[in-house]
Amino acid sequence: MTSLNGHGLRFAFGTLTALPVRVSRWDRGTARAGMLCAPLAGLAVGLLAAVPGVLFLLGGSGPLVAAVASAALPAALTRGLHLDGLADTADGLGSAKPAGDALRIMKQSDIGPFGVITLLFVLLAQVAALFELYGRGWADGALGTVVAAVTARLALTLAARRGVPSARPEGLGAAVAGTVPRRGAAAAVCAVLACCAAAGALLGGYGAGLHQVLAVAAGLAAAQVMLRHCVRRFGGVTGDVFGALEETAGTVALLALSLSLG
Repeated sequence: MTSLNGHGLRFAFGTLTALPVRVSRWDRGTARAGMLCAPLAGLAVGLLAAVPGVLFLLGGSGPLVAAVASAALPAALTRGLHLDGLADTADGLGSAKPAGDALRIMKQSDIGPFGVITLLFVLLAQVAALFELYGRGWADGALGTVVAAVTARLALTLAARRGVPSARPEGLGAAVAGTVPRRGAAAAVCAVLACCAAAGALLGGYGAGLHQVLAVAAGLAAAQVMLRHCVRRFGGVTGDVFGALEETAGTVALLALSLSLG
């Protein structure tokens, strides 16, 4: 079990980040462990992304530069893989073509108009939300960056649960689709909610803790809506769909955190 967990961590970091981690096993058991460890990869990305934002803010650059830095680093830490998946999924959905044709569009290397527009507004939304958070202080900006990154990867854990089919017989989507037991996915959600609530309460009291929980829930709910739509349109999930789910969950979580509930 310890060996499997170690391979699972390498699978999570090796497939969901650009960090120099070598994935040595690709079997279903490793994929299951890896997708359960996905929020830990998100935690690493979020912490790394928060560092330049905090440094810029404390250095006097202002919240906008801090927001851009914290939005840009996750893209660099994934080599833009999830943003590319978001764009491809937008092109596939926007084509309004049958599943087979839509999947072929998604597999093409170029990005169409739906993908460009979606990327533009998603990145603008992320920067705008982080600008609001960093405008409240470095702690709010840093915590929001971390919570969004963890929520984004937790959405992938849920998307890999049993009962969600793969749209293709090959690729990353096929490797991880249906590997995560429903109880394992539920346990991961509970663990992330508890940690985010505790972090929020530590920094801003019980109200802040509740705000973190609601933001995570909003991000996951948005990702689940997109997941159901993609399964209905494409017949299942693909690697591109996973990227789209990740960006959707993280962006919605950031937007929820930027709202003032007090």
